[in-house]
Amino acid sequence: MCIVCVLISYNSDMNNEIIIIGGGASALMLASLLPRNSATIIESNSKIGAKIRISGGGKCNITNAKMGTQYFLADDIFVAPSLGAFNEIDLLTWLERRRLRPVIRKHTQYFCQNSAEELVNVFTKEVKNQKILLNENVLSVTKRGEFFTVKTHKRTLTSKHVVVASGGLSFPRIGASSIGYDIAQYFGHSIVKTAPALVGFTVQKEQFFFKELSGASTDVKITIGSTICEGSLLFAHKGLSGPAVLDTSLYWEKGKIEIDFLPHFSWKSIRGSKKQVSSLLPLPKRITKAFLLQLGLEDKPFYQLTSEEVDKLQSLNHYIFAPAGTFGYSKAEVTKGGVSTNEVDAHTMMSKKVEGLYFTGEVLDVTGRLGGYNFQWAFSSAYSCFKHIMGR
Repeated sequence: MCIVCVLISYNSDMNNEIIIIGGGASALMLASLLPRNSATIIESNSKIGAKIRISGGGKCNITNAKMGTQYFLADDIFVAPSLGAFNEIDLLTWLERRRLRPVIRKHTQYFCQNSAEELVNVFTKEVKNQKILLNENVLSVTKRGEFFTVKTHKRTLTSKHVVVASGGLSFPRIGASSIGYDIAQYFGHSIVKTAPALVGFTVQKEQFFFKELSGASTDVKITIGSTICEGSLLFAHKGLSGPAVLDTSLYWEKGKIEIDFLPHFSWKSIRGSKKQVSSLLPLPKRITKAFLLQLGLEDKPFYQLTSEEVDKLQSLNHYIFAPAGTFGYSKAEVTKGGVSTNEVDAHTMMSKKVEGLYFTGEVLDVTGRLGGYNFQWAFSSAYSCFKHIMGR
């Protein structure tokens, strides 16, 4: 065979030790842990870490001081081994050795000090000796014998190990796609129904007055089934948002939710008060007056309210309504659902169906609450994958 033919053959069928599909948090952690020149990252964007850059308002909520399976919508038995093998303390230690010292905000949440670029820079240095293919879309993954064939729109790669760390469907504007699910289904894996999560709610006609309160916020307690989500609620021009609402969306599929707009408020403390209702309730006056209007109540001294009117007012402790839907994948922090964890080994992240095929991070049916849990899962699952690939 001529030299030119040999070179063409080599370029179209590169033999790689480990192929990682995706260039986000989980993929970058795995590539950082693996030996130099042992991995090829395939990323559809022009830069690695696209979702890291925009998360947490550009400051990236890396992890949380309160960690455990109870903060995840997932099979506890599946999540526990990875969280135990590489927990939040291990992550913070790993980052500190690379001179990144996250700061605590909101009591337990760890953020980059100034910008998410700090974390991206750490990973950029760590993966500089791995091969990174940018602006490259994976078209298919097949397997023959012990070798996988990964086809992109530019080339064909082969490897004994393929790690699908392609994330979910959230933020399509930064390259999110279904490729991870497509690969999983090709190899016979089940996909748990996906949906936008950590996302705001749209509202029914009865709650259209919420939109007129756009920009106002208050602390609430939301009950959905047996789950309680507490924190700030933000009225938005599309409906409802804010941390408490985003957490609630993780557990909501359809049906009603209950909002306590006055958590920890004691009605006894205002009994007989001569002050106006709008001045007594611990809500922004704009919100109180909007609810008074909806409840058909006059803003008058509290002591003048009839028992029936007080009952109406106390309904703010258990305001029940059914969201119309969510803001969708374009606004969702993450995607819930994904590759069924029943078909993936909890200790190694390797497929139980196909030797050498791994799934890590958001592509799996594991979704954390707001507060750094999804990044921790991305890193922890990558660590479990790394340990198995390296035979440790």
